[in-house]
Amino acid sequence: MLFTLLAVSVAGFIGQLVDGSLGMGYGVTSTSVLLAVGLTPAIASASVHLAEIGTSLASGASHWRYGNVDRGVLIRLAIPGGIGAFVGAVVLSHLSLDVARPWVSVVLLLLGGLILYRFVRARRSVPASGPARAGMLIPLGLVGGFLDASGGGGWGPVTTSTLTASRRLEPRRAIGTVSASEFVVSVAASVGFLVALGQAGIRWDIAGAMLVGGVIAAPIAAALVQRFDQKALGAAIGVTIVILNLDRVISLVGIDPSIGILARVTALLAGVLTVGVLLLRGRTAEAEGVTVAAPS
Repeated sequence: MLFTLLAVSVAGFIGQLVDGSLGMGYGVTSTSVLLAVGLTPAIASASVHLAEIGTSLASGASHWRYGNVDRGVLIRLAIPGGIGAFVGAVVLSHLSLDVARPWVSVVLLLLGGLILYRFVRARRSVPASGPARAGMLIPLGLVGGFLDASGGGGWGPVTTSTLTASRRLEPRRAIGTVSASEFVVSVAASVGFLVALGQAGIRWDIAGAMLVGGVIAAPIAAALVQRFDQKALGAAIGVTIVILNLDRVISLVGIDPSIGILARVTALLAGVLTVGVLLLRGRTAEAEGVTVAAPS
């Protein structure tokens, strides 16, 4: 029991370290670690979202203070995001363990690939082209919220990346607005899990351990963000998430386990090579005085 709580606290620490450094990845990273230590998908996602209520509130308040939140976008994104998260929590809670675990790993694998792609393909920042429209924000919030609750993460990778790629918000305001709206998403998802699972189905000790780990990681993440190349760190996160979930996805399609091991080793080597190349490019760009913006 003590080992599990320590592992969960480490998961919360890693998740907040990632999210605080890059503006995304708390749910995806934490849920991947929780599944790896043997928790069910519903309990893992519920624990992540309960802990995230506290971490997202602190993060959103900080972004609001520094003027990184677009209030109009916040409202139009948070409300559908909360609805999608509630539905996603209820859907995940009613899936059997045998059905849920591999398919949640599929979602996480795709999200890990999305994070990897976004950081590898990152370009220099560009000015916003105009205000974000409700016609885009409402479906984006619904999809992002549903994936976040049903997959244990995805709000940041889906919504922040989309807003930044659409050039409707400058990167810092995209990060701040998504971080602030994540509080609503976390509350809605937690309510959905409470309704579907009841208090007996919620591991409050796990959520508390994750919150402790996240609080410890927060100031460390703030220091790391100024010292490490964000593109390389983001790519490393994507590779880690892919490797953690690759074996379950391989078993889902009936591939021989020995091939699965080879695939994970190959993914690890390719990931190390990718991160190494990005580090070298980052140092070269820094030496030449070129600033490249990491994706939000």
